[in-house]
Amino acid sequence: MVNIEDFSKRLQEVLDYYGLSASSFADRIGVQRSSISHILSGRNKPSLDFVLKILQTFPEVELYWLLNGKGVFPSEKQKTPKETKAGPSPDLFSGPGKTLSVPENTSFQQGNAELERIVFFYKDGTFKEYRNEN
Repeated sequence: MVNIEDFSKRLQEVLDYYGLSASSFADRIGVQRSSISHILSGRNKPSLDFVLKILQTFPEVELYWLLNGKGVFPSEKQKTPKETKAGPSPDLFSGPGKTLSVPENTSFQQGNAELERIVFFYKDGTFKEYRNEN
């Protein structure tokens, strides 16, 4: 039986090896982004289809290593990652925040369209909405 906690750690090791975020990894293997998140958090167990997609996309990953930790990663056959090791995907929220100063009486418009509102979503599930007072 596959220990989901250990599987999650090995999956994270694969992500780190290729320099991929969870969302870019999901895109590469053709699964929904939420499925990666659920597996990494231990909420769901990986399906057979999920495991097969990893093995097809990343030949350096060995089945027995991924499932039970036996063997090596990357496989002895391929010591280096695929020909193009992807760099980290840009993440909108990973860098330091920047404060922008907006001059008074500035109108944000695109053609005839005028800015209605800006919404900030926080990691704790809350949000803050700012509306154009004009």
